[in-house]
Amino acid sequence: MSRSAAILAIVVCALIWGTTWFAITLQLGPVDPIASIVWRFGLAAALLFVGCAATRRPLRLDRAQHLAAAGQGAFVFAVSYGFVYAAEENVASAVVAVIFAALAFVNLVLFRVLLRQKAAPGAWLGAALGVVGVAVLSLGQLSGAGAGAAPALGVGFALVAVMASALGNWFAWRGQQAGAPVIPATAWAMAYGTGMLALYGVATGVEWRIEPSAAYLLSLLHLSILGSVVAFALYFTLARHRGYAQASYISALTPPIAMGVSVLFEDARFGWSAVIGLVLVLAGQVLLIRAPKA
Repeated sequence: MSRSAAILAIVVCALIWGTTWFAITLQLGPVDPIASIVWRFGLAAALLFVGCAATRRPLRLDRAQHLAAAGQGAFVFAVSYGFVYAAEENVASAVVAVIFAALAFVNLVLFRVLLRQKAAPGAWLGAALGVVGVAVLSLGQLSGAGAGAAPALGVGFALVAVMASALGNWFAWRGQQAGAPVIPATAWAMAYGTGMLALYGVATGVEWRIEPSAAYLLSLLHLSILGSVVAFALYFTLARHRGYAQASYISALTPPIAMGVSVLFEDARFGWSAVIGLVLVLAGQVLLIRAPKA
């Protein structure tokens, strides 16, 4: 993947995921979050399987590839998103978005510890700069985020979600090393994650329902088609070609976009700290893109 293609993939993913934080809030309410996640990734997995069949992509994986896809599905699509939705029930979505900006740094550390991968100094500096930039940008937002009754619990859930996503990236890397094609592997990972959450929902007595409102149905379609099928296909393709640390930096770009969505739809206002933070985030992005492949 060329640098220009990587930049385009980062921009598209950031634009999509920058809107999904708000879309998730439209899913919260009468429908159990576990059910909403099952509908989201169940639909996304089905669309990916149909797309693979239509384009004659082979869907068969060997044992090692299936094990990697199962691990990826467990941590990325089951554990991580289960805790993301739980976090957004206890703390404002902007707080969760800010915490996820740390994913780039966590990935760098995880791949360094587990795989002894060396990252260029520019990559470390870029990831750290992105985290600092998002923290500065979101300072005012966090102080008046309107968190729920248990903000500490929400922050804890979000941290667990970040760690789970990083582990899921490691399993995705394992699938890559085993030769699994990215789109079929992503389809199987979503299917495995959906199945695990469905079993958990059955065991815990989740009520399987869909809210017949325009807000719920449109947000579900947005989260499934753009937020899952398109964005994750781009994300894991980018990760394979440019490294998981660089791909995960998308998580550092989504908060400013999410704040822009908030300005448009929630009449939010941001001061100079937002401008300074945005400059730091974009500077970190440049450093990570220019850094050698991890």
